[in-house]
Amino acid sequence: MGFWGYLVVGKSDRELAECSTLAPGRERLELAETFADGWQLWQHPSEPGLGDLDDVAGALARETGAPTLLAYVMDGDCAVLEGAGPVRGSWTACLGRAAMARHVGEDEIVLDDVFPSPAGAAVHAAGWAAAAGRTVDSRRLADVLSAEPDPDVEKLFHEVLEKLGIQAAGA
Repeated sequence: MGFWGYLVVGKSDRELAECSTLAPGRERLELAETFADGWQLWQHPSEPGLGDLDDVAGALARETGAPTLLAYVMDGDCAVLEGAGPVRGSWTACLGRAAMARHVGEDEIVLDDVFPSPAGAAVHAAGWAAAAGRTVDSRRLADVLSAEPDPDVEKLFHEVLEKLGIQAAGA
């Protein structure tokens, strides 16, 4: 069984777990990785939940003054992504579309009604990245957003971060 839970990415001079937005789940947050320029990746198990992805992403972005990205990972197979900027720049995407269709009991065509296409999501994500001072090749990002997880969606999520310009510390 793969990971079920939240991945929280943000940029701050302090630990994201100290932010009031994340206070309800603070005791279950674990720092997974730090990146260059103050970016951080935290994980949190699915229960108890952190709340609505869109609401949490927006509130955390406003609190930190920097773009944030949240993912809800389902069994390591697929994830819902929600990005938000401190003022604007919200976007959503799905990683692992075939697995997502299985998890929600629908087919991929129905997912097209819920999630933007990988190309559409990549355009919005590029705007989000620009707010973070990054330049993104939306076609390369769309390729990652349309890829199937191998071996798991967490690896694919790290590829999304790389394409968004969030680089490893020391890179």
